[in-house]
Amino acid sequence: MRRVEVERIIEAPPEAVFARFTDHAGWSAWAGAGRVSLAREGAPDPNGVGCVRAFESAMGLQEEVIEFDPPRQMAYRIAHGGFPIKNHRGEVRFEPHARGTRLVWSVEFGSRIPLTERAIARFLRTMFGRLLTRFEERGMVRSAAA
Repeated sequence: MRRVEVERIIEAPPEAVFARFTDHAGWSAWAGAGRVSLAREGAPDPNGVGCVRAFESAMGLQEEVIEFDPPRQMAYRIAHGGFPIKNHRGEVRFEPHARGTRLVWSVEFGSRIPLTERAIARFLRTMFGRLLTRFEERGMVRSAAA
């Protein structure tokens, strides 16, 4: 198993950061990952436990929310797609910080293809970094302007 962790300080309160980040369909507007939709709503919160977010441009990737604790933490797993990743568990924590929110995005995973975990980890670290940059630049700006 491999672990990847990326963190950022977001200059907004945890409640606002959590709400924007867990607005899964809202990712379409800022993530640069194409259309993101809810394949299934969670309950009682549509973006909460049981929710499945679907990434149109990621060859059928779907992620299911397995833990949802506003405004502190959300965890998810790959429900469909994501080859060659296996045994995936992602977690995003939202911690109060003097400048706003410390967002920590981590994932643990294995690979179905031997000797590829290191390369997958590099890819995920880069991808998470890019997504968090977009989130800061586009996601929170739109949230603040709304």
